[in-house]
Formats: sequence, C-alpha cells, structure tokens
Amino acid sequence: MMFPQRTPLRASFALALVLACGGAFAQEAIERQMTPDQFKAAGLDKLSPQELANLNAWLNHTVQAETAKATSNAKKSFENENRGFLHFGSDENFSAHIAGEFHGFAPGRSYTLDNGQVWRQLDDASLSGVHKSNPVVRLSPSMVGNAWYMAIEGYNTRAKVQRVK
Repeated sequence: MMFPQRTPLRASFALALVLACGGAFAQEAIERQMTPDQFKAAGLDKLSPQELANLNAWLNHTVQAETAKATSNAKKSFENENRGFLHFGSDENFSAHIAGEFHGFAPGRSYTLDNGQVWRQLDDASLSGVHKSNPVVRLSPSMVGNAWYMAIEGYNTRAKVQRVK
C-alpha cells in the first residue's frame, strides 16, 4: 500500500487545532490595542462609552466571522488535498479533467488530473481505442472499503483506482 507524500496525520492535527481554536479568539478592546496617543489621533476619544462599546462589538463580530470563514476554507482545502487517501477528507463524488491525453484504461496505468492528483488503476478494466485530450473524469468512492472508481465522461466503463499522489 502506498501512502501520500504529505503526512495526513499532521494535516489533520493542524485542522483540528484550527477548528478547536475557531471560537476561542476574541477581539481585544480597541482602546487596549492602541496607545493613548493613537487612540486620540484616530478621534476615538470623542466616542461615548456606548459608541465605543458598539465599535468593539462590531470589531469582535468581524473577527469571529473571519475566523469562521478561515476555518471553513481550511476544512475544504484539507478535504480536497486528502480525498482518496484512506478516509482522510471527503468521500464524495467529484469531477476533474485528465491533464493531457487519455489513451484508455489499462491495468497499472496512472492518470494525472488537472488538480495535481495522481490515480493508479488497480483492476483490469479496459477501455481501448479511446484517445481524448483533457477528458472529464468522475471519481466516486465504493460503498464499502476504500476503493474508488474512475469513469470517463461519455463512457460506461469504470476502472478501480487508488490515489498515489
């Protein structure tokens, strides 16, 4: 069994840290972030206590929203980068293009996708006589286990594949 070049465990730890800390960050009150001179130069000393509280609430909401957005983007990126390696990431169908020429399915053949992923054919499925440039492929996981199947748009033949990069 081949394992990915990057360490999914390390990536999953980083994702877990981001998710765990997502709600832990709160914006420090602006009057504590600035020096008294900066606070006055920005004209914030003219705000009433209620206006200052409203400004701090708005800043805190903005930090929380940006943290949630960054967490969501990190999760999606992690799933996309690790899709197909054991059960790291998402097990959802997805489509991509084969980078370059496709000359049919054959046992042991590798297929490089436009997203940088490389998949190797594991079974003896064949699709001969097909020559397509950058065809659309659909990859779907099996119902049981860690098998994935690749199909070329416009053809019914599927090949069992394993992600190698």
